[in-house]
Amino acid sequence: MTLLTVTPREVRQDWIARREIALLDLREEDPFARAHPLFASQLPLSRLELEILDRVPRKDAKIVLYDNGEGLVSPAGKRLAALGYTQIRALAGGLQGWKDAGYELFQDVNSYSKAFGELVEARRHTPSLPAQEVQARIDAKADQVILDARRFEEYAVMSIPSGISTPGAELVLRAREIAPDPATTIIVNCAGRTRSLIGAQSLLNAGVPNPVFALRNGTIGWTLAQQQLEHGQDRRFPAVSDQGLEDARAKARDVAYRAGVRRIDAEGLADLAQDRKRTLYRFDVRTPEEYAAGHLPGFRSAPGGQLVQETDVFAPVRGGRIVLADDLGPRADMSASWLAQLGWDVYVLDGGFDGELETGAWRPALPSIPTVVEEISDHPVRVLDGGTEAWAATGRRLDTGLVRAASDPEDVYKRPYEGTDNAAEAMQAYLDWEFGLVDQLARDGSHGFFVI
Repeated sequence: MTLLTVTPREVRQDWIARREIALLDLREEDPFARAHPLFASQLPLSRLELEILDRVPRKDAKIVLYDNGEGLVSPAGKRLAALGYTQIRALAGGLQGWKDAGYELFQDVNSYSKAFGELVEARRHTPSLPAQEVQARIDAKADQVILDARRFEEYAVMSIPSGISTPGAELVLRAREIAPDPATTIIVNCAGRTRSLIGAQSLLNAGVPNPVFALRNGTIGWTLAQQQLEHGQDRRFPAVSDQGLEDARAKARDVAYRAGVRRIDAEGLADLAQDRKRTLYRFDVRTPEEYAAGHLPGFRSAPGGQLVQETDVFAPVRGGRIVLADDLGPRADMSASWLAQLGWDVYVLDGGFDGELETGAWRPALPSIPTVVEEISDHPVRVLDGGTEAWAATGRRLDTGLVRAASDPEDVYKRPYEGTDNAAEAMQAYLDWEFGLVDQLARDGSHGFFVI
């Protein structure tokens, strides 16, 4: 399929002008992590049909596709057209064209959120403590709590001794319950830097009276200091009291107001949804367990800390609108405050949880697979009616255990800040890359971030 092309300059101008555009990198994660434009979103050809309807919900949004000469753009364009997308373009010259235009290429994944985290530290001088000092404080039984701002699954793999799982959006809501004495020091950690910095600065922005620090360089810094991590822990944040909730609501709402976040009710949400010329993302920023127990129709699960960390994954259409829902309030306000500083047009939904709720975990909105394969395939295709469930219902055997992935193992990006067997050289190289992101943002000049 031959697509119309747009130049790298045109893409960059759309970013600067905040016009809607989704720049999609069709490669697998490892090559994407080696080099990509700032606001590119990785959506490999191998998962295109599975994810596109949720990640780019408006079918006449401007989509620009690129690869690095692998021949992925034409088949991707064909598949998107079969799904009803109408404004599909190719990036002239692909990744090499972007480089030849003299524009910055960024590394790793979630790079624009990570670059923003570094900018926050540079502008606000977010206080931090090195691993050796935190270990000394643990040994001395100092009056402190360590709050792990990652997803619980990451925390369970490896954690700082005595750390409590408190994912980023929960920090302002739960801090008073965990550390009621204002003299208690709060230390926020993640695997690397971003969620530690954003988490600690969230508490500072909200005016939490305790001394607050980020753990410098997270579990990477801890490991490089040759200190022991814990594994398999399950300490979680406590429930919030009425007084704690009232206090957190006031603090979080003030932060959101200072960041320029707007508030809407159900009628306002319906009005935004009527605007067919703008992409509208609806995210529920509570915990996955709360979401599964009951959520607003049309809202996807996006726990607030991860939404801020992985904005490029959740919302590839740069320039779209985002509405956040949270039955308690502070998690949406704090998450929205960061999204606004990241340059998003973001709203917090007031109320809305009184009506009929849907239950169950979020699942991707799948296209009609039989229809799609018929329209995009050049070869005879047969679809198993009813899928795996229908196969099992007839009494036929299902294989168990792990099998080899269809993609080349080299396509899988091994994050140097996750897992327990990473080389020290890789971890240090990752930190060195993060330290240089503020300067790279300045050279790029297209981000539009601000820091309150």
